[in-house]
Amino acid sequence: MTLQRSFVEPESGHILDIFQQTGAYLTGHFRLTSGLHSPNYLQSAIVLQYPQHAETLGRALAARLFELSGGKKIDLVIAPALGGLIIGHEVARALGVPFLFTERDADRRMSLRRGFVLKPGDRTVVVEDVITTGGSTKEVIEIVRGAGAEAVAAGSIIDRSGGAVDLGIPRSALETLHVVAYEPDKCPMCKAGEPVVKPGSRPA
Repeated sequence: MTLQRSFVEPESGHILDIFQQTGAYLTGHFRLTSGLHSPNYLQSAIVLQYPQHAETLGRALAARLFELSGGKKIDLVIAPALGGLIIGHEVARALGVPFLFTERDADRRMSLRRGFVLKPGDRTVVVEDVITTGGSTKEVIEIVRGAGAEAVAAGSIIDRSGGAVDLGIPRSALETLHVVAYEPDKCPMCKAGEPVVKPGSRPA
């Protein structure tokens, strides 16, 4: 398998430069998808609204995942909605393979819908925009394995955990950060009475 287009790894620090230049690196008091609170938030949707940035990041992450796969065939890319949709599609485009996505049902369980099918033996990579605890990615990995497919590797644009998250499979991020996050009952911003904002794709 070869990437569809020539690839140049973004220079060190360039990823965060893109977030800052597009206004996607936010400061304040935020409730993350994980439920943790943080003074910083990376709103990937702001970056990915620009096709040139989405393509650059997708190709970079595709190259990382192809390397993690041992250079062996990857059959498809899968990502959780909503955060992983655009970057997952760009990774799949760079790899020249189909793209599937999971979404939450009425009971908030992650599921594969819309006629998407995973076949036993499919070599699959899981893609997210930002990883904090890895919860959504782990749910997708369980769906992949439940279908008898293989989760070969996982990737994200940003790893907010400082590299601490263990998904049980090889993974890579284009940028790894050590971002402060608090349990709600230990959040100093809450104690100071600062209003909390939920900027992600899920309701607060």
